[in-house]
Amino acid sequence: MALPVNLADVRSAAETVRGAVCETAVSRSATLSAITGADVWLKFENLQFTGAFKERGARNFLARLASAERQQGVVAASAGNHAQAVAHHARQLGIPATIVMPADTPFAKVSNTALLGAQVVLDGSDYADAFVAAQRIAGETGAHLVPAFDHPLVIAGQGTVGLELLAQTDGVDAVVVPIGGGGLVAGMAVAIKALQPHVRVIGVQAEGYAGMAYVLGRAAAPSGGPTIAEGIAVTAPGEITAAIAAELVDDIVIVSEQRIEEAIALGVEIEKTVLEGAGAAGLAALLEYPAMFRTQKVGVILSGGNIDARILASVLMRALARSGRLVRLQIELPDRPGVLAAVAQTVGNLRANIVDVEHRRDLPGVAVKSVRLDLSIETRDRAHAEEIVKALEANGLRVEIV
Repeated sequence: MALPVNLADVRSAAETVRGAVCETAVSRSATLSAITGADVWLKFENLQFTGAFKERGARNFLARLASAERQQGVVAASAGNHAQAVAHHARQLGIPATIVMPADTPFAKVSNTALLGAQVVLDGSDYADAFVAAQRIAGETGAHLVPAFDHPLVIAGQGTVGLELLAQTDGVDAVVVPIGGGGLVAGMAVAIKALQPHVRVIGVQAEGYAGMAYVLGRAAAPSGGPTIAEGIAVTAPGEITAAIAAELVDDIVIVSEQRIEEAIALGVEIEKTVLEGAGAAGLAALLEYPAMFRTQKVGVILSGGNIDARILASVLMRALARSGRLVRLQIELPDRPGVLAAVAQTVGNLRANIVDVEHRRDLPGVAVKSVRLDLSIETRDRAHAEEIVKALEANGLRVEIV
């Protein structure tokens, strides 16, 4: 049975979006290759103008509208990357755009979308409500609804990532692609399997949101819940994308929140690039399932970089804590002059840096003539932290790592 999107469609989309979206760079990561055991090649879709691959599908869809259709305008529902992609390319093409966002969408996202030229309507408590509102606006105004993923033109546009990757790497053994609604993995699978059928296409979903894997009978029903990968927090994929994935996607893996956080931190520390949770999911798969990719040449799609600055800061601090480079100690001290200075001297002599101190006398469980010192210190690694603990204990202090 013929699929609704084919290689000719993807190649046509590539001509349509040429010059309007970035042909994003691909580079080999020697350090990530050493860490994962795979030969890792990264494609930086997070460096698109609006920070994500979504521009490709949006541009291909909008550019195919006839002149009369453009005058009627477009409407889309999104609280994230799709919103900004539609707003940006609608402005480039002179098309009036309305973006419906949930009422509690962070102000920064609302402001960014408006700055890109769209009229923003806040409606509903979640994406489903916003989508219903967008459908209503389309019906009332005649504006065209721009799907986020489940449309042949959108899928073909996203598939251009696959064409570029194959050309830029001279072929790979496997490609790892984040899956939310499935537009990116479906489009890439169409292109890759048509040109190099031996290449494995591996989809990646976040815990609680394995909607595509569930529809294809490969996982339990999605449970939802909080996730740092909100860009792929989709419980039900598209009908078209699921049909393509069933035929062409070799496997789907599910990654944990911790692995996604680790991947975001590695992006910053090693590649000096900012990734959102969804954008880091492909790299997270290599960390979670190293045996699947060891010794293979693997293309990893860094699909987006629109992460809230506060969340990024938290992820980086948690990564430091996990690696032992940021350690919080609880120390019980005798309440007498000079003891606090002695602790600081011990830590300083071992070349660690104190970043936070809390000195308390009034806590339950602390003896009357004692104090509790909560100390946060920067260290080289976990072994260095343990060295500091032993030095403090050698001075007769009771120390706990918390």
